[in-house]
Amino acid sequence: MSSQIKFENHSLPVENHKNKQGRVKLTDLVSRMNEEKKKERNSNIALSIAAVSAITVFGIILSI
Repeated sequence: MSSQIKFENHSLPVENHKNKQGRVKLTDLVSRMNEEKKKERNSNIALSIAAVSAITVFGIILSI
């Protein structure tokens, strides 16, 4: 998934993530990016495990 789609649907409180000039803090963006990377990594691991399990079960069924 692209980063634009992921962050497009997020609505964050404006007062917590902007400084006095109305700019977004870089540290907030970096922390959000790291959280999204962790979530994506975990989902990729889960998907890989599911795929390997399905292939293993299919192989066992074929060998019987």
